[in-house]
Amino acid sequence: MILLDFKKNYILDNGFVQLRPLQADNFDHLLPFSMKEPELWKYSLTPGNGETNLKKYIAFALEGRANKDSYPFIVYDKRFKIVAGSTRFYDFNQTHQTVSLGYTWYGKEFQGTGLNKNCKFLLLQFAFEHMKVQRVEFRADNNNKRSIAAMKSIGCTEEGVLRSNCAAADGRRDSIVFSILRYEWFSRVKRELMKKL
Repeated sequence: MILLDFKKNYILDNGFVQLRPLQADNFDHLLPFSMKEPELWKYSLTPGNGETNLKKYIAFALEGRANKDSYPFIVYDKRFKIVAGSTRFYDFNQTHQTVSLGYTWYGKEFQGTGLNKNCKFLLLQFAFEHMKVQRVEFRADNNNKRSIAAMKSIGCTEEGVLRSNCAAADGRRDSIVFSILRYEWFSRVKRELMKKL
């Protein structure tokens, strides 16, 4: 049983970054990224580039929370006191005690700053230590080298590539799959990731 109250507003914070539940009124905070950095959604199955797409992106995220299928966050960089991007849990499976982590993006100025590792630490800690999941899964476009490198750097294990497994803006997408298992978090990943923060 995954321990998560979808009605509760969880705030995850480690002094470097704060993750707050995504709200409809976050639109204005995210719009500059949507208008000025459209390349952030190059590999996204749910693009947020442009005002119309961003509205759809946020509505889809909030609908997922209402349906108890996803829990989206806005990412707030505490060093600069500014919104940096968004991320979410999705595909909760109560029977198998699993969840996926993705829909993650950050503005260009926040990439490579350590923000992602801090976000992932908070999310993984919450998933394994609060929600008590057995497995966290990550997927990315197999051509998205930046995301693949980021997943490897936080201690994920590569499982393989799902060939042509979903539709994409330019046709079909091959998705690479990574995961972290519960025992891996407690025996290795948590300790190694903490050293990198």
